[in-house]
Amino acid sequence: MKTLKHYLPVLLPLIFTSCNVSPKAIAYGSDGCHYCKMTIVDKVHAAEFVTKKGKTYKFDATECMVNYFDEFDTSEIELYLTNHFSEPEALTDATQATFLISKSIPSPMGAFLTAFKTKGEAEKIKAEKGGELYSWTQVLAHLKN
Repeated sequence: MKTLKHYLPVLLPLIFTSCNVSPKAIAYGSDGCHYCKMTIVDKVHAAEFVTKKGKTYKFDATECMVNYFDEFDTSEIELYLTNHFSEPEALTDATQATFLISKSIPSPMGAFLTAFKTKGEAEKIKAEKGGELYSWTQVLAHLKN
C-alpha cells in the first residue's frame, strides 16, 4: 500500500493551482457566455471575472458580465477583466479601463460598448467614431438604467 508521500508529487501541484486567482484565456469559438449562453467569438468585446477562489466566468461582452451581476454575489469577485480595443484577445482590468459607447463600433449584445486600456486611446477613437466615454462605475450605472 502506498503512503501519502507517494502521492505528494501529484497532489501538491493540484493544491497550489486549484485556487489560482488569475485571468484565464478565453477559447474563442468554443467557450460560452455565462449570461446569454452564446459562443464567445468577438475578440474585442469579451470579458470575464475571477472569484476570490479562482473560478472564472466568461462572457461574450462586457454588458453580459454586468448583467450577470444581478445573479451573482459580487463581493466574491476578485478580478474584473475585459478585452480592449487595440489588442484583441488581451484582457485588461475593467475597473481601470475607459469605455466608449459608440454606434460606430457594434458589440455582440447591442450595447455598442467597447473598452480601452487608456483614456487617451479612448478619446482618440471617440474623436474618429463619436460616442460617449465612461469609467467602470459609470458603465455599471448606465447599464443598470
